[in-house]
Amino acid sequence: MNLISNQISCLKGEALCPGDKSISQRILILGSLLNSNLIIDGFLDANDPNSTLNALNKIGASILKKDGKIILFKREKNFLQPEEDLDLGNSGTGARLILGLVSGLGLNTRLVGDSSLSNRPMLRVVNPLKDMGVDIETNDGKLPVKTSGGEINNFFEYKMPVASAQVKSCLILAALSSNKEIKIFEPKKTRDHTERMIEYFGGDIKYGDSKNPGEIKLNKTKLKSRNVYSIVGDFSSASFIIVAALIAPKSNVIIRNVGLNKTRNGLIKVLLSMGASLKITNKKTKCNEEVGDILVTSSKLNSVIVPEKIIPNIIDEIPILSIAASFAEGKTIIKNASELKIKESDRLHAISDGLLKLKINHELFYDGLSIEGHDRQIDTNEIIDSYDDHRIAMSFLVAGIRSKKGITVKDCKNIETSFPNFIEIMNNLGMSIDEKN
Repeated sequence: MNLISNQISCLKGEALCPGDKSISQRILILGSLLNSNLIIDGFLDANDPNSTLNALNKIGASILKKDGKIILFKREKNFLQPEEDLDLGNSGTGARLILGLVSGLGLNTRLVGDSSLSNRPMLRVVNPLKDMGVDIETNDGKLPVKTSGGEINNFFEYKMPVASAQVKSCLILAALSSNKEIKIFEPKKTRDHTERMIEYFGGDIKYGDSKNPGEIKLNKTKLKSRNVYSIVGDFSSASFIIVAALIAPKSNVIIRNVGLNKTRNGLIKVLLSMGASLKITNKKTKCNEEVGDILVTSSKLNSVIVPEKIIPNIIDEIPILSIAASFAEGKTIIKNASELKIKESDRLHAISDGLLKLKINHELFYDGLSIEGHDRQIDTNEIIDSYDDHRIAMSFLVAGIRSKKGITVKDCKNIETSFPNFIEIMNNLGMSIDEKN
């Protein structure tokens, strides 16, 4: 599916932020471990979370979608050895977190995915799982991955060489599902939805002090059941609306129910330093996650050198930040972001290729980009390749707001993996996105 995004005069209105993809997948896994009746509100009904849901049902979870909600039922039996492959589709989060779960449960499984996921590295979780005692095999470090039981070591300690919330969560879930203790050291703070969720259900997690700031310890714990879990809005999805409103003229947009977890909302700090007009209201805590509304108005942006320490907290937002930087006066520099090379696509290359076609001066580094921005209109009719990556597709569609001839992005069906109502929400606010043959 190819889409074209056209120049507009303004963005106005309100949007309800879709449910958080990362939290949607985590609550399915932790909710299944609870083995009690649980209703989930705000679930992101998109391809990635649905792949996780289907994989869990294949190992004996009892999860039902009904009337826009997710219902988890108490099981009468333990988790089962699956009779077929666990297909996680395009979801790297789903694959790595499910791998931790089945490892801790001692199940014999074979995890597979689509062509994109099958090319993503798995050794970053497989190697520490082996050290924990899991019998596990890979296809040259990639999917398919087979687990064949094993005995999880108690009091396992792991110092993460690279900051990764997926690795951290995988190992925590392996320990939790095997009723073992674990201590992890992360070099930089990454998204902490797993830890917050475990705490919400009564789990015992301790954190290091100023001398050991990256330490996370999960003690032996039995999770307590709750009746309802409400998922906050996905900040990564909100980021596309935020940047669209910033670069569009005469815009005034309110985004409701946005997750404001401090390990996820680093883009707000970056955009504020660029001169963005952003205001957060109605702040509260929901299921141990911060949430609020964001008011965005058109802004004249300036360039910035993005602090390296914030990169792990904005890694998914760098594609759309690159679009903001393209319309900010001066040179924006983003470095220490080599993690982008092993996402759904090599996002650094994909961003660079798109900027080249839009005639935006930039330089591609091994671990980042520098972008020469200007407050201008784009005048080009090149077709942008999404590289089958949802965040690349949505980012360059947002850039179409400032294009005299519109911007065509090819292969946009991937948007359904994380933000299935993206076109509807953006067009309701005033964007002009249409299918193009």
